[in-house]
Amino acid sequence: MSHTLGIRQAQKQKTRQALLDAALALLEEQSLSSLGLREVTRAVGVAPTAFYRHFRSTADLGVALVEEALGSLHPMIRTTVSTTGDPEERITRAIDLIARHVDGYPAHVRFIARERHGGVQPVREAIRDQLARFAQEVKGELAKDSMSRGWSEDDLLMLAHLYVDQMLSTASQFLEAQEGPEEERAERTRRVTRLATRQMRLIGLGRQHWLD
Repeated sequence: MSHTLGIRQAQKQKTRQALLDAALALLEEQSLSSLGLREVTRAVGVAPTAFYRHFRSTADLGVALVEEALGSLHPMIRTTVSTTGDPEERITRAIDLIARHVDGYPAHVRFIARERHGGVQPVREAIRDQLARFAQEVKGELAKDSMSRGWSEDDLLMLAHLYVDQMLSTASQFLEAQEGPEEERAERTRRVTRLATRQMRLIGLGRQHWLD
């Protein structure tokens, strides 16, 4: 009996993941608010009623996509503000990590960029909550740095939010750089890297002189 239940559970998880993957692919060309569950189930090859065995609504599916897209990023976010290395090394490491993530998960990045201010409230709230967690984790890393000595908790959190917003902005710009004629992508990517480097330096300079 337990073996049969295990097979059923595995099949259920497989179908759930297939629905998530199909939705993510469909969302390459549209927003979540315009996505119909019949589109998703048709892409997977299951009956529309099967959708409700896994999600209460397309909004619920969208929240699951947020968890899939952002939930695994926590270690990377902490690494981008690690206190190891000099400031330039940290900036280079952070931008490289962001660029590699965009290369590996462009659909996830596009989904978050589009839905962060989209029309589906539960999804906006899920993204906001995940980003708030990121900011708290970044704040914890920043607090370990000697440069943070004398900073208030509120100011450290403000700085953490600046870094998180910068990471998201940079990811979106790398994503845009991948679009268009292939022969132009390398130069656009270099421009994004240069701009992101300067922006991170500016944040670093502000941090350095904040207590002056």
